[in-house]
Amino acid sequence: MSSKTKIVVLRMKELIYTAVFLGLAVVLITLFLIMFRPRPESAPPSQSAAYIPGVYTSSMTLGGQNLNVEVTVDADQIQSVSFVSLDEAVTTMYPLMQPVMDDLSAQIVQNQSTENLSYALETRYTSQSLIDAIDRALGKAKVRN
Repeated sequence: MSSKTKIVVLRMKELIYTAVFLGLAVVLITLFLIMFRPRPESAPPSQSAAYIPGVYTSSMTLGGQNLNVEVTVDADQIQSVSFVSLDEAVTTMYPLMQPVMDDLSAQIVQNQSTENLSYALETRYTSQSLIDAIDRALGKAKVRN
């Protein structure tokens, strides 16, 4: 049996360089995997509480008369928007208030927002003042982070 023995000579310097480069490659690959992995989806806004449940009011003054707007909310949606004890004097002096409030209330409950509401051009000032009062009441109801 004749065997040819081969002797391999490794230099320590080459072994150290190879080990360092392999270590750096592993660290680099790990960093790439951490940086570019898919992030877990955050909960959609409808699943997290947007409001503190309750009834919130806001007042507005019309010709010396105080008018209270009431907003009822639960944890994630607006339930209703209405006037609190609408005075007969206010109804007589401002006949558009109740019809405009009914229209805005229906839109707000349907859209769950005071954004992008539609109202007649003739009632724009009444509508805007009511929307401002509703926004103030909703501001009291919002969950603070």
